[in-house]
Amino acid sequence: MPATGYTAVEYGGVSVLVGPRRGAYPYGNSLLVHGTSASLVVDPSLSLVEAAPPADLVLVSHAHEDHIAGLGSYDVPVHIHRGDLDALRSRAALVAGYGLPPGDVEEVDRTMRDQFHVHGRADAKAFDDGTVFDLGGRTVTVVHLPGHTEGHSGFLVEPDGFLFIADIDLTSFGPYYGDVGSDLPDYEASMRRCRDIDARWYGTSHQKGVIEGPAEFRHRLDVFAAVVQKREAALLDFLSEPRTVEEIVEHRLVYRPHVEGPHVRPVERRTAVQHLDRLESLGRVEQVEQGRFRAR
Repeated sequence: MPATGYTAVEYGGVSVLVGPRRGAYPYGNSLLVHGTSASLVVDPSLSLVEAAPPADLVLVSHAHEDHIAGLGSYDVPVHIHRGDLDALRSRAALVAGYGLPPGDVEEVDRTMRDQFHVHGRADAKAFDDGTVFDLGGRTVTVVHLPGHTEGHSGFLVEPDGFLFIADIDLTSFGPYYGDVGSDLPDYEASMRRCRDIDARWYGTSHQKGVIEGPAEFRHRLDVFAAVVQKREAALLDFLSEPRTVEEIVEHRLVYRPHVEGPHVRPVERRTAVQHLDRLESLGRVEQVEQGRFRAR
């Protein structure tokens, strides 16, 4: 996994540091924001491991490996929402948040260390929703957008009108809410919050890059959000006859059949359970016998 460089693209006073393959995982798009008195980097990715621009502080949108791989390049204050603080401070806590089978933990931990350079930042500090970082003539305000992770956050850069929405990334994969700390209702609320913010530019962490203008952004956000309903419709169709959670996991709501890895089954299980809980509460699914569910 080569740690190649990035391409800087300017949006007012915000530089988007676009990673290889337009920031597709395992890479990502970082930000560099300058003011008259200080500068900061958002989400130092693999691209910044060997080519890190100088900055006075680092902000992290959430504690996932592709957003912190370049963090070792910075001996400056690091800030993250308190909901993800433990996972940034400790690699063990980060790996635990993936909810992996015990037999896979050691291998994934080794991947985090060797391929993503994750060593934990015990010095990391917490921010909250609405925290403002004043860089001199330019501010960066935290917009808490939980659901993907508990602490997942965006950043609004003013006066440029640039809203970074991190892993509400508008890709065709759709919303990801499969970690231990993920929450589907929170994710949906976060998408509604983004929809209500008028910005000039909306920046994502991965392939979709930067979208200009609220109208185009809201259109793309609606398409992205609709993946949740597609998964729910697919689940209801599969539950035309009674199924267990494990059968739903095997059927897959999230990943395509060819995708493999220790994360796949745990993510499918947590996703399925969240949808089952909601559909049961709406009276659209019933548990016909212990552990077996059917659409009503």
